[in-house]
Amino acid sequence: MTKPIFLVFLLLTLISCQSRSQQTGTKRPATAPAALVGGGCDGCEIMFIGMPDKIASADTSLGWRDANTKLVVSGTVYQNDGRTPAADVIIYYWQTDEQGFYSKNAELKGAAIRHGARRGWLKTGTDGKYTLSTNRPAPYPSRDMAAHIHLAIKEPNIADEYYVDELVFDDDPLLTTAKRKAPENRGGSGVLRPREANGILRAEHDIILGLHIPNYPENKANNSETGLFIGEESPSFTPYHAWGPDRGSKACPVCKYGRNLGILYFVKKTDRMEEMKKWLSFLEKLSQEKGDQLKVYMIMEAGDEWAKTKQVLERLGCELDIRRLALTMVPSFQDEASEVNPNRIDPEAASTFIVYKGRVIIDTYENLEPNEADFRELTRKLR
Repeated sequence: MTKPIFLVFLLLTLISCQSRSQQTGTKRPATAPAALVGGGCDGCEIMFIGMPDKIASADTSLGWRDANTKLVVSGTVYQNDGRTPAADVIIYYWQTDEQGFYSKNAELKGAAIRHGARRGWLKTGTDGKYTLSTNRPAPYPSRDMAAHIHLAIKEPNIADEYYVDELVFDDDPLLTTAKRKAPENRGGSGVLRPREANGILRAEHDIILGLHIPNYPENKANNSETGLFIGEESPSFTPYHAWGPDRGSKACPVCKYGRNLGILYFVKKTDRMEEMKKWLSFLEKLSQEKGDQLKVYMIMEAGDEWAKTKQVLERLGCELDIRRLALTMVPSFQDEASEVNPNRIDPEAASTFIVYKGRVIIDTYENLEPNEADFRELTRKLR
């Protein structure tokens, strides 16, 4: 083979190899595009249309003035740990009117028309707090989607805006059990449980930045190895009540008492009885002090000793004069029949404390000790 023919052959071979490499995807681009925080958001970019230079932590929508049902939603935006207030976070909201439409007005321009006139912005201060006064939205006409308020978030140190779970209403007949389980808990549970006071519905909603948000940097939302995340809704389950007000039943803790503050004390089957007694005595005293504002449950694993565990709980209730606490039991923390398994309790943890408010988890603790320091830590959130 002469040199010119050889060079042509070599050139064709290189071109052919390069072509096959591109077809099979083995050739990597010089720089890969950065993944969007939140994975993209249909319509969230509209938040920047008409955004004012100065944004307050409280806003009143156009729907408030003439609303048949006035609604105030307030809460705190927390950093990814679920405990530290987050400052300078912009919350953009948009919603329907009381007929279920994204009503228009002359001020709306361009793409903002999609979101209607009931839209606005809030920006947290150093305390992370915000307050929205608006109308309770109606569901879309002739559709089975629950009424909702859309929320999008813009953090000061993250380039991308992202959406969090829509705010929906616990008493909405369109919010079926299946639909209640469908949301992703982005930023926490979006289910509101409003209470009426002086003709105004009031609801609380905290937001945990980055919770279940794809591509979120330095995600630290898994604050504990046991239990669900702060910001998620405490799930329904049916332990057997060996002692307490619902003795002999399988009443669901959060279903029956979940509107106020609650503590779920999950206890691994153990022989550390003296430590358990200290906790129960403290929790009984705390329950008496808080009255109807607090409900405390102990949930113990029974394993294959159901009758024996029941007797243990009955003796504890009698010996410690337990009157307000519920001493309950389940076969195991992975049990599906009682539906305790969605609580995701680590079976290796000696104890897990879940503190909730309005069914939403506000703090979790693992293996606390029955001493004054941990007593103070547990009650800190209850204030």
